[in-house]
Amino acid sequence: MRSYPASNTLYSSRHFEYAPPVFLAPLTSLTWAYQLHYHICFRTHRRRDFFQEQARIHDLSSALKSISTTNDYHLLEMKVRPADVQLLLSLQPHQCVSDVLKKLKGRSSALICPELNISPPLWARGYLARSVGRVRLQAVKHYLEQQAEHHGYAKRTRPPVFRYRTSNPAVLTVAHAMFDLKYHLVLATRFRQGTFDSNLGDALMQYWIGVANKRDFAIDQATILPDHVHLLVRTTPKMSIEQCALSLMNNGQYFIGKYYPEALIAAKIDQLWQPSAYAGTCGELTTALLKAFLSNSV
Repeated sequence: MRSYPASNTLYSSRHFEYAPPVFLAPLTSLTWAYQLHYHICFRTHRRRDFFQEQARIHDLSSALKSISTTNDYHLLEMKVRPADVQLLLSLQPHQCVSDVLKKLKGRSSALICPELNISPPLWARGYLARSVGRVRLQAVKHYLEQQAEHHGYAKRTRPPVFRYRTSNPAVLTVAHAMFDLKYHLVLATRFRQGTFDSNLGDALMQYWIGVANKRDFAIDQATILPDHVHLLVRTTPKMSIEQCALSLMNNGQYFIGKYYPEALIAAKIDQLWQPSAYAGTCGELTTALLKAFLSNSV
């Protein structure tokens, strides 16, 4: 187990000789740039063919569109088959997939069952949820790998960059759901001040791995540069990407403030992070490809 420096360690720096721990107020909200797209599938109870007739398909489609509009879900595409539904949804960072599914399934059942004289339950327990995005997963992985070159650090003798890539991806599970939810997450230091070097990035990453294990999300890849961080994270459907980001940012800020306060002092910042982030979903399929598949009536 990695040990961290005690809070009374002497640090060598041109700015100071001794730095006590710095305790900073946690972030509670973020300003977002995001593109979060999800492929959602769920089936009828016992796979019964409730939606063979065009009129029933229309009624269900109208109900799902209405529920999406009411709850600020952006329904990009939909495909209704006799015994299942597939959706392409665009969500906001604070919205978690499990809550979205509860509302879509529960409220559509309440609307459809009386109208079509169907005895509930309308839907089977469980669902499939996976992320898709503007680019495929491999493109995101390659982008993270090339950050040192992209920002001009690679030619330095000792680049201030730390790279991480897990060799043993954590297994995430929840009851009654199959899922694969991946995000490219970008966090920036306060005022984009250069704060991290490779050693500090290593220490922060090891701490974050412990946080992820306790909070039931996973970090598969990361690149930590002096003034910002790129991460490839996975979550369960019960966690929104905003919850994941706040957990990383607040725990990271606590860790740096306690064990490496000299980094904050040297950077002349009173918070580790800008109160903003970027999040983009990614997966094996692109959004455009999935949308084309779902729009095909066959």
